[in-house]
Parts: sequence; C-alpha cells; structure tokens
Amino acid sequence: MLKLGNLTIDTPVVLAPMAGITNAAYRRLCAEQGAGLYVCEMITSRGIVEGDQKSLDMLTFDERETVRSVQLYGVDPVYIGKAVQLLCDQYGVAHIDLNFGCPVPKVTRKGGGGALPWKRNLLGAILKSAVQAATPYGIPVTMKTRIGIDSDHQTYLDAGRIAEESGAAAIGLHGRTVAQAYSGQADWTKIAELVEHVNIPVLGNGDIWEAGDALRMVAETGCAGVIVGRGCLGRPWLFRDLAVAFAGGEALNLPNLGEVATVMRRHGELLADLMGEQRGLRDFRKHVPWYLKGFPAGGELRAALGMVDTLAHLEELLSQLDPTVPFPTAELGAPRGRQGSPRERVILPHGWLDNTDGLTDDLADAEIGVSGG
Repeated sequence: MLKLGNLTIDTPVVLAPMAGITNAAYRRLCAEQGAGLYVCEMITSRGIVEGDQKSLDMLTFDERETVRSVQLYGVDPVYIGKAVQLLCDQYGVAHIDLNFGCPVPKVTRKGGGGALPWKRNLLGAILKSAVQAATPYGIPVTMKTRIGIDSDHQTYLDAGRIAEESGAAAIGLHGRTVAQAYSGQADWTKIAELVEHVNIPVLGNGDIWEAGDALRMVAETGCAGVIVGRGCLGRPWLFRDLAVAFAGGEALNLPNLGEVATVMRRHGELLADLMGEQRGLRDFRKHVPWYLKGFPAGGELRAALGMVDTLAHLEELLSQLDPTVPFPTAELGAPRGRQGSPRERVILPHGWLDNTDGLTDDLADAEIGVSGG
C-alpha cells in the first residue's frame, strides 16, 4: 500500500500525467486493468482561478473515478493557494500533485516546471500555500520534480527537504535532469539518495517499462512507490501486471494481438463517450502506433487505423488483425514514446541562476497557455 496523508492507495503505482494522453477515458481504461492512483493532465493554477475554459474542461472525471487526482502547475503562491481551494471545494479532488519537473522549453524559459526548484524560497512558498489551502479538506499535496536543471545545477535534495518542511505528503523524483528531457537512462541512485534524505514517502519515476522494473526500483532505492509514464503508452495492461507483481503474484501471460485489439476497441469506445465519436476517434489515432508496436499488422492497415473516424470503422479494421499473433517479446523492456536527445542548454529566464530566492522575480506570464503541458 501507499499512504499519502489520509489517502491509501492499494497498489503503490501512480499514472504520470501526460499531455493529451491521461484524459478521463485513458484513466478509466488503465483503472479497469489494475489498481493505482490515476492523475489527470497538468492544469495551470491561473487557468482554474480565472475560469479559463480549456483548463476547466480538463477537470473532467469519469463517473467511476472515485479518487480524483489532479496535477497542478503554477509559479505564484497566491494563485496556487486559490486553485487548490477551488479544486478541494468545488471538484471533490482527493489528491493534488504540484508539477516542478516539466522539461518543455516553453515552460522552463518562463521559470516554471523543472526550472523552478532552483528558486528554493519560491518553491517553499508555493508548497506551503498549497498545503495550507488543502489542509482544511484533509487533501494530501505532493510534488514531482527532477534531479535538477542539469548535472551542474542539481536541486532534488533541497526540494525534498523543502517538501517535507512544507507539509507535503510525498515527493516524486524523475531520475533525469531537465537537460536530459527523456533521453538516456534514468539515474535511480538519486532516488535512493532522496529516500535517505527525507522522512516522507518518495515515489520513483523513470524507465519503468515492465512490472519487473517497478519491483527492481523499489528494491534498489527503497522508494515507497513508482510513477509510470511512457511505459504504459499502448499498454494499459501494464497496470494489471503491476498490481499482480506488487501483490506477489505470478507473472501473467502477455496479450496476443486479439487481446490487444479488444483493449483498442475499449479505448475507442471510452474516447467516443468522453468527446463524441468523431473527435474521440481522431484522438484515438495517436495511440495506434503504440498499440501495434512490434506486431505484423501491415502498412495499409496501420495507415487506415491512423485515419479512423467512427467506431464502426474501427471495428471493421480491428477485425482484419490476426488475433492469434503472439505479443512481440522483442519489445519488452524497450523505451516507448518520446526520447529525443539531451539539450546542450536549458532555456531559462535571464539571470535565473544568479540567486536561489525567486520571491522577487516577475513571473506574471509564466502560467499562460500551459494547461496540458
């Protein structure tokens, strides 16, 4: 089990927020496979407070989503506090995570995401504001971060100390720097160091492609749970495997192509229910390459699935897949989703590294247009 304040998660697994992926349909699809905590896409605090429609539309939860979890982005303690209060009071959330790990240049160039923990005083003020606003509702606040901006500007140990001092219920650490983005290999030793450094739960993130990776991360680092992102792209059954693994069960059989097609069909149905059939199936298209990665599906069929626009069309195309084809074992343990290359320089506001205060910095426009990542 994973304890976050008064919240108990039966399986110590958290679905990482991913822009354009972890909407209510995908969260339900993953939850149907196994237990865990399923976090919606990142939402800007300013968008919530000012009633931005895009931000509010993202606060959509499935009727069976009994534990509502939201990741909040912000750089202003006042906006963060107000947004947390609104989430607790009007949206019935059970958990709030603060994003201090996003490596996207449009975020870091304004001092947000993975750049912000360099400003220790500002980080503490934001966390304290969030915790203070959530405390009357009994809602745990956690934060997610990275090792640092780059290898020369590491912040994770200070971030852990500040999170604990501010009353955060846990801290998640992605074992990469902002400069690495999603390239290379995650450094799990930093997760282990953070576990030794703080007395609150640490959640490990980075390079969990199979259930065995999660067990190995917990064994090697002592972390209280794991955060899974790209590893579940096109593989929502990973949460089934994780639930079995953490319960001490035997490894389950890999799905054949027929079973994968069943999950694809269910995903399309859930997206159609959420967005309407035409828009939902358009959204489904980006998942097709992940689902079929490594399977012999044929170029024409893949292309057609990439243009699917109705549930009937999806059903017709899925029926052309050979259901007996076994899962491609060569794909086990292989990275999924975006990787890219490390960056020579992280884009930051002018003079960002000159001091670690941040409370006097002008970050008024740092939250514009970042809901969803």
